[in-house]
Amino acid sequence: MASSGSPTISSSSSRPPTAVKFARRTSSGRVVSLSRDEDLDIPGEFSGSNDYIDYTVLMPPTPDNQPMGSGSTPGPSSLGPGSRVGVTRRVGEGSSSGGGSGGVDSKMDRRMSVMKSNKSMLLRSHTGDFDHNRWLFETKGTYGIGNVVWTDPDDYGGPDGGVNVSDFIDKPWKPLTRKVPVPSSVLSPYRVLVVLRFIALALFLQWRIRNPNEDAMWLWGMSIVCEIWFAFSWILDQLPKINPINRSTDLAALRDKFETPSASNPHGRSDLPGVDIFVSTADPDKEPPLVTANTMLSILAVEYPIDKVFAYISDDGAAILTFEAMAEAVNFSHLWVPFCRKHNIEPRNPDSYFNIKKDPTKNKKRPDFVKDRRWIKREYDEFKVRINGLPDVIKKRCDMYNKREERKERDKNGGSLPAEGVNFQKATWMADGTHWPGTWFDPAPDHAKGDHAGIIQVMSKVPEPDPVYGHPDEKSLDFTGVDIRVPMFVYMSREKRKGYDHNKKAGAMNALVRSSAILSNGPFILNLDCDHYFYNSLALREGLCFMMDRGGDRICYIQFPQRFEGIDPSDRYANHNTVFFDGNMRALDGLQGPVYVGTGCMFRRYALYGFLPPRANEYSGIFGQNKAPAENIQMQPEEEGESQPLTAHPDLNLPKKFGNSTMFTDTIAVAEFQGRPLADHFSVKNGRPPGALLVPRQPLDAQTVAEAVAVISCWYEDNTEWGDRIGWIYGSVTEDVVTGYRMHNRGWRSVYCITKRDAFRGTAPINLTDRLHQVLRWATGSVEIFFSRNNAILASSRLKFLQRIAYINVGVYPFTSIFLVIYCFIPALSLFSGHFIVETLNVAFLFYLLIITITLSLLAILEVKWSGVSLEDWWRNEQFWVIGGSSAHLAAVIQGLLKVLAGIEISFTLTSKSAAEDEEDIYADLYVVKWTSLFIMPLTIMIVNIVAMVIAFERTIYSVIPQWNKLIGGLFFSSWVLCHMYPFAKGLMGRRGKMPTIVYVWAGLVTITVSLLWIAISPPDDTGRINTQATTIKV
Repeated sequence: MASSGSPTISSSSSRPPTAVKFARRTSSGRVVSLSRDEDLDIPGEFSGSNDYIDYTVLMPPTPDNQPMGSGSTPGPSSLGPGSRVGVTRRVGEGSSSGGGSGGVDSKMDRRMSVMKSNKSMLLRSHTGDFDHNRWLFETKGTYGIGNVVWTDPDDYGGPDGGVNVSDFIDKPWKPLTRKVPVPSSVLSPYRVLVVLRFIALALFLQWRIRNPNEDAMWLWGMSIVCEIWFAFSWILDQLPKINPINRSTDLAALRDKFETPSASNPHGRSDLPGVDIFVSTADPDKEPPLVTANTMLSILAVEYPIDKVFAYISDDGAAILTFEAMAEAVNFSHLWVPFCRKHNIEPRNPDSYFNIKKDPTKNKKRPDFVKDRRWIKREYDEFKVRINGLPDVIKKRCDMYNKREERKERDKNGGSLPAEGVNFQKATWMADGTHWPGTWFDPAPDHAKGDHAGIIQVMSKVPEPDPVYGHPDEKSLDFTGVDIRVPMFVYMSREKRKGYDHNKKAGAMNALVRSSAILSNGPFILNLDCDHYFYNSLALREGLCFMMDRGGDRICYIQFPQRFEGIDPSDRYANHNTVFFDGNMRALDGLQGPVYVGTGCMFRRYALYGFLPPRANEYSGIFGQNKAPAENIQMQPEEEGESQPLTAHPDLNLPKKFGNSTMFTDTIAVAEFQGRPLADHFSVKNGRPPGALLVPRQPLDAQTVAEAVAVISCWYEDNTEWGDRIGWIYGSVTEDVVTGYRMHNRGWRSVYCITKRDAFRGTAPINLTDRLHQVLRWATGSVEIFFSRNNAILASSRLKFLQRIAYINVGVYPFTSIFLVIYCFIPALSLFSGHFIVETLNVAFLFYLLIITITLSLLAILEVKWSGVSLEDWWRNEQFWVIGGSSAHLAAVIQGLLKVLAGIEISFTLTSKSAAEDEEDIYADLYVVKWTSLFIMPLTIMIVNIVAMVIAFERTIYSVIPQWNKLIGGLFFSSWVLCHMYPFAKGLMGRRGKMPTIVYVWAGLVTITVSLLWIAISPPDDTGRINTQATTIKV
C-alpha cells in the first residue's frame, strides 16, 4: 500500500475534496462509515456519485516504502521481496489518469494494472490507502509474481531484471524427521506423581521398619525385605520413563532430496544408499519353509530403489528343503513383485494379503485388478502346493539317484552283490543330479549338522540400473509400464566343522555381515526373523529418514516395534507386549535410544564394525549432570596399534582385527562414506556430496563370490575381534541386548521408529509352555549380562545416567522373582499362622497403602495416555509379570547362577513357529497343555493360597472369638495373588469344556479334607490363632 503521507488521491474538478467519504465493509456485508461526515450517500449496491471518482494509487517499488519523486525511475533490480507495484485505476470510464504522480515515466506506466469495478467504496481502507488484497480477490487484476502465478517477464523487471521463476520454486531445506513431544498436560502430572509415589514409598517403608510385628517377626522380616526390593525395582523401572517422546518422518522430503532431478542429479535417479536385509533360519521343521518364503517375497517387493536393496537368508541348518523353497520363492517373485507394484498392494506378504478380512478392491482403480488378483491367487495356491510338496519331491529324487548309484556299484561287481555287501552311502541330491553340499537326510562326514561346507548361491542377480518395463502379455498379466526387476537375493549357509564354537545366531549374523560386505556392501543392514515380514512396504524409507537427516551420522540403529498376528483376542499371556514396546521403548527414545530387541532393526554397518561415532558426549557427576564433548579418537596406523595407550574403557578402543580378507577391509571406508547424510545444509556435519551414489553397481563375478565364500569359513574368526568388539557380540543367549548396549556404550544413539502403518508383523507363541520358554531365554540372558563385563554398572562415561539405569534394570529384573515368590506365599502363611505382616490394621498402614495404590493407579492411567496402551493390555502385562516372575524368571536365576558358579551351560528350547494341527481353529495351540517344570512354582502358589483361604475360613468359624478383620485382610491379599494367576489357571484347564468335572470335585474334596485335618491337629485358641503348643515336637 502507499504511504499515507503521499499525494495518492486526486478528485475530479467537478467535485470538492470535502465530498470524499471513507467506509469499509464488514464480514457481514454491512458498510460502516469511517468519515466524520456520517451521511454516506450509498444508493443501491455501492453505486451513486462515488462510482465516478478518478483516483490514482502509487505503490513505489522502493524497499523503504518512501514516495517516489517525479524524477525517480526505479531500475529492474529494485524489484525484490519487499518491493511495491504501482497501480493506476480509473473507475467507471476505464481511462488512466496521472493523478498525483505526474513524473512517472513510460517504463513505470508499463507496470501499471488498469481495471474496472462498480464497488468503489471497497477500494479505500480506513487509512485512505489502496486496499491491494481486496483488489486482487474481487477483481480480474494480476496476482503479481510468485510460485503460484508467474506473469509476463516484461511486467516485472523484464528478462534483464535478474528475477526468474526458479527463484520462487526452489524449495527451502527441510528436515526429514521431527520430534513430537508428549503434551505437558500429561507429562508434567506424570512426573509429579512419580515423585509423590517415591516419597510415599519412602515414608511407608520407614513406618514399616519402625513398627515391627513382635508376634511374628519372621513374617514381618520377610515382608519388609520384599517390599524394599520392590521399591528399588520400581525405581529402576520408572526413572527411564520420565522423558517419553514421539517422532514423525517426512517421506515427501526424502523423495525430494534423493530422487528428484537437480543439478547434481539431472536424470532423477535415486541417490539413496543401499540396504542389506538379513533373514535368519535354522530348522525347517520348526520354522516352516512356506513362512520363510512369504517373508522373502515381502522383502523382494519392498518399495525402495530395486538396484539398492539386497536380500540375504542365512540357513544355519544347511537344509536342502530351505534352499529349494527359496528357489521357488524367487521364481514366484517375478510375478508377485510386479503385481504388487502395479496395484500398490499392502501387505506384500502373499499369505497375509490373501487372508485379509477387508474388501480387497478398496481404493483400487485399475479395471483389470479383479482379473489380475484372481490370476495371481491361483498362481500363489500352486506355489504353496509346490512348497508343501517339496519334502516328498526331494525324497523321491534322492531315492532315485541313490538306486542308480547302487546299480553302478553292482555293475562294478559283475551285476551281483558282493559277499560283504555294498558299502554305499545314501546322499541327498539336488535337482541337477549333484550332491547337496549341506546337511544330508542320512548324516555323513562333511554332510551333517555342525559339519558341512559353506554355501553361497546368488539366486537373483544384481538388477539392471535402469527400469525394465513389462509387456501386455507378460505371463498372462499385463505389466505394461510396470518395472519387473527383482532385487538381488542370496542364499547363505556358513561353514561348520566339529571342534569349533559357532556361537549360534550371533555367529550366523556375523557371517552374513562379512559375506554381504563383499557382495553388496550396503551401508545399512536390516535384520528380521524368518517369521517377521514387511507389513509396510515403505518401512525402509521411514528408517532412512532418520539415518539421512541432520545428525543421522550419530545413529547406530533404528529399532521398529514388534507387532504380532495370530494372537488370541484376549491376549491371555500378554504376547503383544505393548507395555514394553509402546511404553518403555518410547520412553528410552527420549534418552539415548531404545535397546535392540533382536528383529526389526536397521543398523549402520559402520557402527556394527565397532567404530566410535563421529561426535559423542561424556557425562560425569553422580547423576551424569555434567555434559562435555567426548574426545575424538582417530584411527591409528596398524603398525602403531600395539604402542597406543588404552582408553578409560575397553569399549572405546578402536577395532583392528577384522580378518585376513583385504577385499573385506577395503569395503569398510566405502560403507562409512555411503552411510553419511547429504551435505545439503550448513548444519549437516560429516555429510557426503549430493549425487555421490548415482553410479550403477557392477555385476558380480566369480572372484567376488569366491571371496564371499572364504569369509564365512569356520576358521576366519580365529585371532580376530569378531564377536568381542566387532559385529554381534558372543557369550549370551540374548546377543541382541548386548550388541545394542556396546554401541550405546561407545556414544552412539538409537531411534525408535513407530510408523502409522505397522512396519513389520510376525508371529508369537500363544501356547503357555512355549511362551514361558521364550521368557526363560530372555531372563537367562539378562542374568548372564548381570554377571558379565556387560553390566551397565561398569559402563563408560558416554552412557547417559538414565540410560545406564535402564540397562542395569535389564540385568536386575530377573532377581525380582525371588522376592516375588516369597511375597506370593506371605498371604497364605499369614492365613495359616493367624498373624499378619503388621501387628494391627491401623489407620497409618491403611493410609499408606491407599496412597501408594492411588498413585500407582494414576501413573498407570497417565502412562496409558502418553503411550497409547489400553488398560486391558496394562492389566494383562501385570498378570503375566507375576506368572513369568514366579516361573521362568526364577528358573533363569537358578540356571544363570549354575552357569556362572559351576560352569554348567544353558540349553533352551527353540520357539516353535509352526501352526497348530487343528486348522479349523487358528487358536487351537492356545489350549494345548504341554507339561514343563516351569509350572511347578506358580501351581504351588495357587494351591497353597487356596488351601490357606479354606483353612482360615474354617478356623474363624470354629473360633470362640472370631477375628473377621484378619480373615478379610488375608483373604483379600490371597485373592489378589490368585487374580494374577488366573491366566495361568486357565491355560492349565485347556479348552473350555475339556477339563473333566471329576477333577474339580476331587480338588474340592482334597482341599476341605486338608483344611479339616489342619484344624484338628492345630485347633485355634481363644484369640483365633493356631495353638502352636499342640504342634510342638518334643525330642
